[in-house]
Amino acid sequence: MNKQILLASSSPYRKALLAQLGVEFETHAPNIDESVYKGESAKALALRLSISKAQACQALYPEHYIIASDQVPCLALNSKEVLLSKPGNVKTACEQLRLCNNKYVHFYTGLCLLVPNGSNDHLPQTQQPSIQRMQTSVERFSVKFRQLSEHEIQRYITMEQPLNCAGSFKVEGLGIHLFDKLDGSDQNSLIGLPLLKLCQMLRNVGINPIE
Repeated sequence: MNKQILLASSSPYRKALLAQLGVEFETHAPNIDESVYKGESAKALALRLSISKAQACQALYPEHYIIASDQVPCLALNSKEVLLSKPGNVKTACEQLRLCNNKYVHFYTGLCLLVPNGSNDHLPQTQQPSIQRMQTSVERFSVKFRQLSEHEIQRYITMEQPLNCAGSFKVEGLGIHLFDKLDGSDQNSLIGLPLLKLCQMLRNVGINPIE
């Protein structure tokens, strides 16, 4: 049976990552409310938004296996978790990088895989595998910003223009110059899609290109 896969994202970076897995897929950008609940942690927000994205797409593509992810960066400041948003303008982007200067920033990447209802109805009851309809995970990846000069901060923002990127940088571009340490199990999660965990989820539902 052909299994149709949908990536709930318009990000070219997530699309490129998923393509590495050797599966055919379509893409659709879900339209959801990404407002933060009062007191919501970065981890909880990343998980909730990834599930919301997947469910929004499943309503439109009920026959597809839906893959969705969402990433929320944060840093600890005065013993409090500070969420980093998309800056939107140069002034805010520079302020964010100054805030992150010489500090650890933690990226929580939520991942959700939804299985279409009735995906195994064509099989006899005795042959139907026990498949979990929703699989979720939150992966944490941390980066340590090095000590940046004001010139480096402004030069980076001018060159990369990361105004629509949470945290004000693109790790898949010049942003790698901003760090002196990376800490996590899957660097792909830093770009927005934890491939190791996703491969495991796909195998759980019988999707394995090398089998």
